[in-house]
Amino acid sequence: MPLKPTKRGPVGPPAHSSGRQEILTPDGKVIESVPKKTRGRQGLFGRIRDAKADSSPATSAGTKAKKAAKGLDPDLDAVDPNSPWHIDERRFPRYEPIASQLRFCLKYAVLAPSSHNSQPWKFHVDASGGEGVAGCVEVFADRTRAIPVADPHDRELAISVGCAIGHLTAALRHYKLAERVAVMPDAKRHDLLAHVFAEPGAGETNVRDALLFAGMLKRRTVRHAFENRPVPERLANELIEIAKTHGVDCAMVAGARPRQMLGKLVAEADEVQLASRSFRRELALWMHHNRSKAHDGIPGYAMGMNELMSLVAPLVVRTFDVGHGRAAQDEQLVEHSPLLLILGTKDDSQASWVRTGMALSHILLRAAAEGVGASYLNQPIEVDALRPRVAKVMAGIEHAQIVLRMGFGPPVAHTPRRPVDEVLMQAELPKPKRK
Repeated sequence: MPLKPTKRGPVGPPAHSSGRQEILTPDGKVIESVPKKTRGRQGLFGRIRDAKADSSPATSAGTKAKKAAKGLDPDLDAVDPNSPWHIDERRFPRYEPIASQLRFCLKYAVLAPSSHNSQPWKFHVDASGGEGVAGCVEVFADRTRAIPVADPHDRELAISVGCAIGHLTAALRHYKLAERVAVMPDAKRHDLLAHVFAEPGAGETNVRDALLFAGMLKRRTVRHAFENRPVPERLANELIEIAKTHGVDCAMVAGARPRQMLGKLVAEADEVQLASRSFRRELALWMHHNRSKAHDGIPGYAMGMNELMSLVAPLVVRTFDVGHGRAAQDEQLVEHSPLLLILGTKDDSQASWVRTGMALSHILLRAAAEGVGASYLNQPIEVDALRPRVAKVMAGIEHAQIVLRMGFGPPVAHTPRRPVDEVLMQAELPKPKRK
């Protein structure tokens, strides 16, 4: 299916009157604006290498509190109303059939993170309609959006789909729909990764569920260096507990020696991957310039690139082995990241990958509710020869699945998303009854 154009634009000139940097459409329309970043040294991939706190515009405490309570980001302006990131929860079809409610909740599922922002998921809403009737969302892997060089076993693809399932369950709970997830429900249907059942009558949302949903529109992948302040120990312990509720092990990388080991592994993996022409070509295919209308992939502004850099970067990546420089950058990121987590599982099955994604989704949402951003250092897991060594960094991790770095970083713009209509196989919305 051809991709529909989306209103994404380049990083525009600074908005001097407001102290903000604008995201513009090609016709000059402002769709997002973020506080201007502290000017730091940048590498090819746009990472800010100076971990300084960024200034943000003055905003009244009352306004911030109100926006935070609604799950909105108080440091970012409203996004384009036509963007999938613009969701008005007041429009939830509370008194319509369950199929309509499930379709609305899928608006949140498509906001989930995915490897290379490939969004490798498809959904099918199965509901006969009628008030109070249970419904089901079938969640499929879309293997046409696989990344075969970086992810030859579709492990990260399954984790990405698991993230979408995690976002979906967080939305269902928020709208008081009782949910139950069956992972890999049909052994004969390899691409069917989960059934998500839902029905009205979940009762009141608990505090943890409310915090998950509060992070939904705040969550972003922060590829920049984090500020030099720690993630609260209370929150870090809660993130570990969230992983356990999904049957996923989670270890905090603490101490100089484990961090050094992990940093060396990430650097080694960078050099291995970027020495491969096929890996570089694949990566470049998912990198888009700031004026791109693509609904997927990684736009340059997400990596801190201006318009010119975003145009040149894919060509540079395809042509040159930049592994040594990136290895040095990433090793520094490991050393200076306030919080490092490794997620792992007891076995290495597709079901475990999906559960890892569900755990990752809820970890990211919970962290985002408190302004903590995250990005990934999965390179040594993506290199088969190095992956077993990741598990040796921390005791208790058998099959490493995700390396997560977390901290307080600068506000960044959303990356594009495909709307629900593009990923919905068949809505099967009930026909209105004739009077």
